[in-house]
Amino acid sequence: MEYVEPIGARVLVRKDDPKRETKGGIALPDESEIPTITGRIVAISTQVENDPDIPLRQYDKILFHPKNAIPVDFEADNQLFVVPAEDVVAVFRRDKRGEE
Repeated sequence: MEYVEPIGARVLVRKDDPKRETKGGIALPDESEIPTITGRIVAISTQVENDPDIPLRQYDKILFHPKNAIPVDFEADNQLFVVPAEDVVAVFRRDKRGEE
């Protein structure tokens, strides 16, 4: 079985599908392409895993800058990207205060 392992300070991200509807429920025509820059981390490099200053973990949902994202031609729908850790600008977290 083949898999992709990021090297250096990089993560492998499965990009979210582009939105076809706004939060208010307005359907968007196909011509209005809204760049989707959110995704879920599929794999992290050993360097990222061992660096306490980079708070990224596998399966985290992230917001990333797509400029330096490298597409991986590994799947038919080509939703995988290798993203430098410094291009990850936010991690979505659940509020743990409400779980107590």
